[in-house]
Amino acid sequence: MTSVATAGDTFSVFGTTATLLVSEPAAVQVARAVADAELAAVDLACSRFRADSELSRLNAAGGRAVAVTGLFAEILGVALRAARLTGGNVDPTCGAALADIGYDRDFALIRAAGTSAAQQAAEPRRVPGWRSVHLDHARHQVRLGRGAKLDLGATAKAWAADRCAAMIATQTGSGVLVSLGGDIAVAGPPPDAGWRIRVTDDHAASQDAPGQTVTIGSGGLATSSTTVRTWAVGGRRMHHIIDPATGEPARSCWRSVSVAAGSCVDANTASTAAIIRSTAALPWLRDAGLPARLVRGDGSVEVTAGWPGHWPPAGRI
Repeated sequence: MTSVATAGDTFSVFGTTATLLVSEPAAVQVARAVADAELAAVDLACSRFRADSELSRLNAAGGRAVAVTGLFAEILGVALRAARLTGGNVDPTCGAALADIGYDRDFALIRAAGTSAAQQAAEPRRVPGWRSVHLDHARHQVRLGRGAKLDLGATAKAWAADRCAAMIATQTGSGVLVSLGGDIAVAGPPPDAGWRIRVTDDHAASQDAPGQTVTIGSGGLATSSTTVRTWAVGGRRMHHIIDPATGEPARSCWRSVSVAAGSCVDANTASTAAIIRSTAALPWLRDAGLPARLVRGDGSVEVTAGWPGHWPPAGRI
């Protein structure tokens, strides 16, 4: 996804590209400082690829209760809420399943290693399930049961986009858009014409890539895709969206799903669940009243709720 506004900055974070846009050019420096500090804190709390992160220490605790920061407890609480709202489709206990299929390091390293990153996937294992995560908010303690290993990628990045956007808007008074690998949150007064966003399978695609341009004024917008974070293991193509029912990459009729919601984390929760639900996603999204754009493997498109019709190729949500 890409967007156009009056001033901004682009940088690398979480193994992907971040874009920060503000409606007041004078706010760029403060906005970037806020984003850098918040994203560094989220990375230290939640990275699966840092031995010193809270998440790594919890995964290595062997089922013992571990004291965590308030930040980590909040982010984990968001992940457990996503699991509850999606009936377990978006499950934070997919960490071991992801490692088993070769996603055991920062994705940039997997891409650089090519097919030599892993020769054969481990046998699929049952995902322990989100109810094996015991979070004590009052004591700021977490215990993982049934051999669970956490991965918070389905919600932490989107939550971080929401948090950064809200904090920047509060501190600067400017309208702001934060995109973290295509997970987009906006806050504050938007530009007069709104935030124009190009929706494609890949957030890093060029403006002329197949897709649709939409405009939002509040909330969040997220795309989940099976075509971007992919790699080969033993001749099989893998992607990062795990179906908890199988412990393997989801087999979906959709190659990408984009959803608009009141927050980026809700949009990303719904788009990820839609990939996993496959054909059942359309009635689920319609019943939830969520505007969405779903792209099949052959490129044909379905839209739900208030999402602008596919033609003309621009619209407002």
